[in-house]
Amino acid sequence: MITLHNVSKSYNKTKILRSVNLRIEPGEFVSIVGQSGAGKTTLIRILIGEERADDGQVIVGDWDITKISRREVPYLRRQIGVIFQDFKLLPKKTLEENVSFALEVSGSSAAKIKKIVPSVMRIVGLEDKKDRYPNEVSGGEKQRAAIARALVHQPKILLADEPTGNLDAINASEIIDLLLRINKFGTTIILVTHNKEIVNRLNRRVVTMEQGQIISDQARGKYIL
Repeated sequence: MITLHNVSKSYNKTKILRSVNLRIEPGEFVSIVGQSGAGKTTLIRILIGEERADDGQVIVGDWDITKISRREVPYLRRQIGVIFQDFKLLPKKTLEENVSFALEVSGSSAAKIKKIVPSVMRIVGLEDKKDRYPNEVSGGEKQRAAIARALVHQPKILLADEPTGNLDAINASEIIDLLLRINKFGTTIILVTHNKEIVNRLNRRVVTMEQGQIISDQARGKYIL
């Protein structure tokens, strides 16, 4: 599903990633952990096409994205759903409109939007909140809407970058439970987090980064930093 082979990246002659090798199989749930500056964010930006690796090879599915062009990035994003810590919802659109917008900008037909959007709203448990605006719902509900938006293209991979960072413990737990349910559908989940309790509770694969390198890769691991 995802393969990184000797991937390196520098900014202003400072090494951010150092010969990273990583393979993630279809259907895995993988937590990537590490202190600030470990290289996690750069790794994610490379996977979604926001950055290019200086050296090495990056494979997503059957696609070598090592030298991906700007015009190809939107097609990559349909394979990889992305969830951010700050939700990135449009404040003047309802939750349903935010989710629909992700399909509209990709040129999907009205019929397709009408079919898919209610389905993903049900998956995330927001069918009764679909007409509310972001400022009318809780942080957990905003993140659920962001997850629904990430699911509309039926991606094979869902990348969650600190998805619980702005949430209290109860909402954070509910978001992780939702990601686990999505993973059961066969979607590969990559979770980037600083939350030790969540990582330890998951008892899934844990990849630990430090100073641009992978220092630990545990099949059923704990947060060791």
